[in-house]
Amino acid sequence: MTLPKGEKNCITDVNGVQVGHVTLYKHLNDKETICTGVTAILPHTENLFRKKVFAASSVINGFGKTAGLVQIEELGVLESPIMLTNTLSVGAVMQGALTYMLDETEEIGDTTGTINVVVGECNDGYLNSIRLQAIKPEHAIAAIQNATNKKSAEGAVGAGTGMQCLGYKGGIGTSSRVIAAEKENYTLGALVVSNFGRREQALFAADSKENPDTPDGSIMMILATDAPFTDRQLKRLAKRCAIGLGRTGSTIDNGSGDIAIAFSTAAKIDHHSSEVTSSFTMIRDDHPIMNQFFQAVAEVIEEAVYRSLQQAETTIGRGGRKLEKAPI
Repeated sequence: MTLPKGEKNCITDVNGVQVGHVTLYKHLNDKETICTGVTAILPHTENLFRKKVFAASSVINGFGKTAGLVQIEELGVLESPIMLTNTLSVGAVMQGALTYMLDETEEIGDTTGTINVVVGECNDGYLNSIRLQAIKPEHAIAAIQNATNKKSAEGAVGAGTGMQCLGYKGGIGTSSRVIAAEKENYTLGALVVSNFGRREQALFAADSKENPDTPDGSIMMILATDAPFTDRQLKRLAKRCAIGLGRTGSTIDNGSGDIAIAFSTAAKIDHHSSEVTSSFTMIRDDHPIMNQFFQAVAEVIEEAVYRSLQQAETTIGRGGRKLEKAPI
């Protein structure tokens, strides 16, 4: 039995979470096409550096160029937007997000330390003229400024503009579930950038004879919840993303970067506190609700991948390459 969906069936069902996109799509000539973008996920509406949230990551397969995971792994907190883009634009997006955070937070690099900006990526070079490096820092800033708590656009939008999935047009997908225990209701949401797999792996189209010569690809999987979890518990959730991914037919290929980042909005950690200790509420690991959360992770990742396919449209990219809308 599946768990109930959130009101918008979107990661923004988690209170405070916002998503913004910038989409670039333009045919320059017969050979070159800009088909890429940026997506920003903001954990809450306050200053993200001053009010950090617990976070964790899971690198299921590490063929990727994601920035910022080392400090998340060490300290267990997130202090910037989560930015998503194409592989060769990680630097530009990191610069843009950094500029935004510096403008918002005058003490960074002055009266306090530096900031850990998190950027995830997938390779959209099958459709996008990725060598042209069309993404600039201002596109990252615009994606952050565009972020809202409304239902996120899906398919060929933002970081998903040029992505492929299981031999079809992939991109952005999102989903959410509601988990109930006793008098408490919690929400778990996911947003993915799907860019993995071959057509013969697709469980919905396993008999297809046509298979475009797409690379192994990658997937970025972002989990958000309002449940009170520590970074250790969030890592347990992030690891379960592999289950939802496997349900779609992925075998996590050699050249695929399959990376999950999870965060909780339940507690905000004050950067400037001088207290020796902090106290937080956490869900017990041995409570039955944990298994509901594990189930929810599998469900939202699977559905988010399928929604990325359902909401995408047939797209023509560089050199006339075409990825078709999935028959799903």
